[in-house]
Amino acid sequence: MRHPKSTEIPKRRLGKTGLDVSILGLGGEGVLRTFGNEKTADELINTAIDAGVNYLESARAYAGSEQYYGAALKGRRDKVYLASKSHARDKAGALAHLHETLANMKTDYLDLWQIHDVRTDGDIEEIFGPGGAIEAFREAKESGKTRFVGVTGHHDPAVIKRCLEIFEFDTVLIPVNPAEPEYKCFLEEVVQVAGAGDVGIVGMKVFLRGRLNAPKKLLFSYALSQPISTAVIGCDTVEQLKENIESAISYTPLKYKEVQRLHQIVAPYARDLMYYKP
Repeated sequence: MRHPKSTEIPKRRLGKTGLDVSILGLGGEGVLRTFGNEKTADELINTAIDAGVNYLESARAYAGSEQYYGAALKGRRDKVYLASKSHARDKAGALAHLHETLANMKTDYLDLWQIHDVRTDGDIEEIFGPGGAIEAFREAKESGKTRFVGVTGHHDPAVIKRCLEIFEFDTVLIPVNPAEPEYKCFLEEVVQVAGAGDVGIVGMKVFLRGRLNAPKKLLFSYALSQPISTAVIGCDTVEQLKENIESAISYTPLKYKEVQRLHQIVAPYARDLMYYKP
């Protein structure tokens, strides 16, 4: 007997947050990282929510992204898990960013607030030193301005691993794609320490900005075949979003041999593909 095809986006537990998040998240890049595209942004965000995408992400550095979310989520805030980021390295700057973020997103709290794009040991010294940004994140969680705190990075996995060892983050956002294993692989270095602390792993850079000539559905399946909870993907158009939604609904994990074969195909070009590396 055949079972009807599912029309729902699968969900996974986001580590110790306990949140059940859709395996496809809407990122704050693409058209959301602009100004003056309110109509398209509203359609994009609401189309995502209507389809079952419940993890929505932005950042203080992403142009008008937070304002787009604030406008589109009117009456729908309780339907989603809302995340944003601060790139400030000091407590005062981070708290100022949080105030702006909450105002822009028209909400009293975030489900997840993340330290944005940690790259160097110098960043770590600032963030975790006296008067550093981590004090703002700890304070925000204690006061209920955010439910959970996370850290993000796509330059050096050793730096992100160290962050997880220094502080009990709830989530970590890292690149996940078939080029990664060939150069400072984030999954290789971060998964073990994240798993030990039940830190929820969120994937980004899944499509390598279109630099790899491969089906997006294949790249999405690759990312979700790794030990991550969700992949956040920014979109330029609603059509791109719908394509991603279909990939999420029809997702099936790749077999081990398929993953290894994809690594072999991509390996000769991996360094050139990883535009986001230093």
